[in-house]
Amino acid sequence: PAVALFDIPVERISERYQVMRQGGGGEATQALCGVVRFDHLAAQRLVACLPAVLQIDSWSEDDASWLQSTLRFIAREAGALRPGGETVITRLADILVIQALRAWLDSAPEAASGWLAALRDKQIGKALALIHQAPERDWSVLTLAREVGMSRSAFSARFTALAGEPPMQYLSQWRLQFARRQLHEKSEPLSVIAGLAGYRSEAAFSRAFKRSFGVAPGRSRGEGQVLPGLPGYTG
Repeated sequence: PAVALFDIPVERISERYQVMRQGGGGEATQALCGVVRFDHLAAQRLVACLPAVLQIDSWSEDDASWLQSTLRFIAREAGALRPGGETVITRLADILVIQALRAWLDSAPEAASGWLAALRDKQIGKALALIHQAPERDWSVLTLAREVGMSRSAFSARFTALAGEPPMQYLSQWRLQFARRQLHEKSEPLSVIAGLAGYRSEAAFSRAFKRSFGVAPGRSRGEGQVLPGLPGYTG
C-alpha cells in the first residue's frame, strides 16, 4: 500500500544524504531522488519556463547513453558510501541536471521560440549573457551589437523578435531584478546597490525601483517584503 513520503522511516547517512526503504516481498526497485536549487536570476527564469514534469525516457537510445552511465554511477556511489562519495554524487548530479535540460531544450517545442530561443541563439544568447554577467556596464544597443558582431539595426530587430522586448527594456528589467536580489541578500548602502545594477545615481535607481515595484528600495529591504515580479520574470 502507498505510504505518505514523510511517513517512511529514514536512515540518515550524512547531513545531506539519507536512505528510505519501503515495502517488501517483490523485486526491489531503486529510485534516486534529489533537490537542486538555482540561485542565479537567469536560472530562476529558466526554471519558470520548464514544464511541471520533465521526463527523459531514453534508456535504449545510444545517443543518450550518458543518462544510463551517470545514473548507474550515482547509484553505485550512493550504495557504496566510499570516502569522497558525497562530492562525487553532487558533481554527477550537477551534470545530470545540465544534460537533462539540454536534452529538453533540443526537443521541446516551447524552447523553439521566446526567451529560451534567444538564449540559444549564437549572437543574441551572447548578448543576454553579457547583460546577465555585467548589468553594471554602460550598455547601449550599439555596444551590445558590436560585442556580438552585428549592426545596430539588425541586432535590435533580432533581439526584439526572439526575446519579445527591445534590448534596453530587457536590460532595465534585468537590472531591477538584480538590484532587488542584492537588496535582500546584502547590507551595502543603496548607493552601492544602485552602482552594482548600473545606475549612476541613487535617486535614479530609487525612482525606477518604485515605478516598477510600487515601493521604495529602502522600504523593500527594511520590511523584507516579497514583491511582485516584472512581467515574465520570477522574483
